[in-house]
Amino acid sequence: MDLHALRLSHPFLILNNTNTNALSLRNTILGFNRRSRRWLKLEATNTNGAALDEAAFEAERLALDAEARSAMAQQGQASISDSNDPKAWKWIIRKRIWDSMEAHNFAQNPRPVHHRIPNFVGASSAADKMRLLDVFQAAQCVKVNPDSPQKQVRFLTLSDGKKLLTPQPRLRTGFFSILESNMLPPGTIKEACTSVGVAKHGRPIGLDEKIKVDVIVIGSVAVDPKTGARLGKGEGFAELEYGMLRYMGAIDDSTPVVTSVHDCQLVDDIPVEKLLIHDVPVDIICTPTQVIFTNTSIPKPQGIYWDKLSPEKLGQIRILRELKKRIERETGQKLPTGPSEKLPPTARRGQRG
Repeated sequence: MDLHALRLSHPFLILNNTNTNALSLRNTILGFNRRSRRWLKLEATNTNGAALDEAAFEAERLALDAEARSAMAQQGQASISDSNDPKAWKWIIRKRIWDSMEAHNFAQNPRPVHHRIPNFVGASSAADKMRLLDVFQAAQCVKVNPDSPQKQVRFLTLSDGKKLLTPQPRLRTGFFSILESNMLPPGTIKEACTSVGVAKHGRPIGLDEKIKVDVIVIGSVAVDPKTGARLGKGEGFAELEYGMLRYMGAIDDSTPVVTSVHDCQLVDDIPVEKLLIHDVPVDIICTPTQVIFTNTSIPKPQGIYWDKLSPEKLGQIRILRELKKRIERETGQKLPTGPSEKLPPTARRGQRG
């Protein structure tokens, strides 16, 4: 029996037809072509054409995350110390929440939770409450952030047969990836909920993907249950992801935004009048003990606000540069650029291409 090999450049799904039988074995598919009487070995690889080195991928991710948290810590401290910094109030609230979660042992690994979307005791219970929401049960496609406290939400999305849309961490390697339980090898749903699993099993998409997202799940550091005002960890990626999905037509004002947090992350001192136009409000909050419908009146972002986007942030994220060039080409007009800022060097490898 002849065995011929074909190496693919990204995760894929092969469908049976009348001429081919296929057997999926993790990242390898063996297909038998009845006409040629030959077996074909199709192996999924990364975009460099080499098989994914899981250990190296995870080591690089952890190193970049550590570098980013260190830089964000410096930025946050500098902001708090500068009475003229308009973002200082955000960092004061974030620090209070992170400190409290560690002091009261509400935090879960990875710890310390500072400069992260904090994982928390009862995250799975909050996810279970989210699963019972009417909007979640009716959803066919759910966008979920890649952070630790929402891992169970990603698992439940796939376990319930829904399409999972998840961003590649900090958008540094691309854009979004789609995962579906029927495209996963048996027993790999838990793995598919991790960064390595998304790289192995996800299907990367681009700006031209025709997709409808029914629910957006977003991570939070603090959220106000009365107004729906939310603070993330301070890097702004959730807002950029939201804006790009608006551009793609995948979401609109009616798409519910849901977050899961510990009860100690509920606050009442986020000044709505100081929120920026691109800040994303929350419609529903799930904690380990309750579900809160905020009935937020805060307007949702309508897209990417280019006049707020610094050259440094744009330089970090390839997909944003592609989108900017596309819009400028289509409109024949040059888009504005926001003020310069000093950023953590997290997304350096995203500058390639």
